[in-house]
Amino acid sequence: MKSWIPIPVDSDFTIHNIPFGIFSNEGQARAGVAIGEQVLDLSAIHDAGLLEGIGLPTGVFGSPVLNGYIALGKIVWTATRQRLIQLLSLGNSELRGNENLLKKCLFAQRDVIMHLPVQVGDYTDFYSSREHATNVGTMFRDPANALLPNWLHLPVGYHGRASSIVISGTPFHRPKGQTMADDATAPTFGPTRLLDFELEMAFIIGQPNALGEPVSVEKAEDHIFGMVLFNDWSARDIQKWEYVPLGPFLAKNFASHVSPWIVTMDALEPFRVESPKQEPEVLSYLKSTGEHNFDIALEVQIVPDGQAPHTICRSNFKYMYWSMAQQLAHHTVNGCNMRVGDMCASGTISGPTPDSYGSMLEISWKGTRPVQMPDGTERKFILDGDTVIMKGHCERNGIRIGFGEVAAKVLPAKN
Repeated sequence: MKSWIPIPVDSDFTIHNIPFGIFSNEGQARAGVAIGEQVLDLSAIHDAGLLEGIGLPTGVFGSPVLNGYIALGKIVWTATRQRLIQLLSLGNSELRGNENLLKKCLFAQRDVIMHLPVQVGDYTDFYSSREHATNVGTMFRDPANALLPNWLHLPVGYHGRASSIVISGTPFHRPKGQTMADDATAPTFGPTRLLDFELEMAFIIGQPNALGEPVSVEKAEDHIFGMVLFNDWSARDIQKWEYVPLGPFLAKNFASHVSPWIVTMDALEPFRVESPKQEPEVLSYLKSTGEHNFDIALEVQIVPDGQAPHTICRSNFKYMYWSMAQQLAHHTVNGCNMRVGDMCASGTISGPTPDSYGSMLEISWKGTRPVQMPDGTERKFILDGDTVIMKGHCERNGIRIGFGEVAAKVLPAKN
């Protein structure tokens, strides 16, 4: 497929993608899709009658969140995407030939403001990378027994804070909390000294389930609208002191950043791969057949204030031990009800080699192996003024789609 809209080489937003987001330029935030370096205003083309016959209610794309559209279900998602591909395809003149409409519906991405694409009711963070869990267990426990006894039997997760999930580009202040030095007898209060990123991806619930009704692993993907990049910041020193016995709290709930464009499951379909082999055998409700993982190349850059970006790791979503389908099946097996717009994050995505580790905790190995930066400085963890950028894309058989980026700058702690 080719589009009549110019698309740069190596663009994340080819006609094979069609990711959904919320943008504004003048007036209210509304729905759009990314194509090349442009944003197509879905509200404008719907009002113009170019999306008829799909079952889209009047004004559904004029909302400042996508929840209402997503709630229409998988049949509508697929039909909308197919119709948009048709309108944007080379040789189709329905939209291309309407100059007046084009002025109202096509905008340069550089001229718009992107917003959080969904209203997030609840957020769950998983811990599903075997390499990451092994690295952390090796650092803080017995290397011979790095994984806790339950880890190979279920997707470990915890409920996080939805209100502090923010859109890419939102700066945030270094968080404060209690920490306990190794040689201290009492904790102290102050800014975290060990601020870390966590390279993650998140999926967005598109179809709810009723309270008491589990979602089977076979049907789990039908309940997922799409995926975003997710930077789940972590204050390691605060976390070390507070996480026993109930897990992360202040160390994790101060900010999590997401990329603005939701890449749909339909767009990801050509990039399926098998998950890592699971041993021991999982329980029956977690067993699945077929390919339920995805080949998504990931990259993290650190940008010191006023400096050029420096890539510090490259990983891949395909390393995930527990699939999204298994995560959702486990999340709901007790009858937990998921709602449209809920987010579930993967947990830190680390690969098998040091250059594929997905956090500074691992890359610097708890600060013992500092990362050398091009300007002569070094990083054990993230400093004030640093911007962290995460990118992700899929590429196979000449087809490329991507997620754009999620970026955030760290400001000094507030007094």
